[in-house]
Amino acid sequence: MRTLDDIREEYEFLEGDERYRLLIELGRELDAMPGALKTDATLVRGCSASVWVYPTEQSGTLHFLADSNAAITKGIVALVIAAVQDRQAADIAKMNVPAALEPFDLKNQLSSNRTQGIPNMIALVQEHAARIAAAD
Repeated sequence: MRTLDDIREEYEFLEGDERYRLLIELGRELDAMPGALKTDATLVRGCSASVWVYPTEQSGTLHFLADSNAAITKGIVALVIAAVQDRQAADIAKMNVPAALEPFDLKNQLSSNRTQGIPNMIALVQEHAARIAAAD
């Protein structure tokens, strides 16, 4: 998966539909999420499409699997995951993820229907991270 900085660099050079295409491409680059992990417990509430996020942990470092049944939404969750991927759980729990995503100006780039679930995606990722950090 690309880093958030690499994605932002590319995103800044694009406009309109090209940015949509980049989001779709990011979604396609996500690690495959097994169907067995797509449960009510991993479902992100409040999204217009179905979105699932599942953390895996190794020595306090979190690697997230995510998926969605909508291409653009899958790209948005990929962007959220890029901000936190392969970091320490404690760091993710206290990270200002909205600030990390601010340069993408998603609220002005996408419809409100597409962005309404972003805070819930971030919250679920950080809840997982806080729970895992507390257990370590």
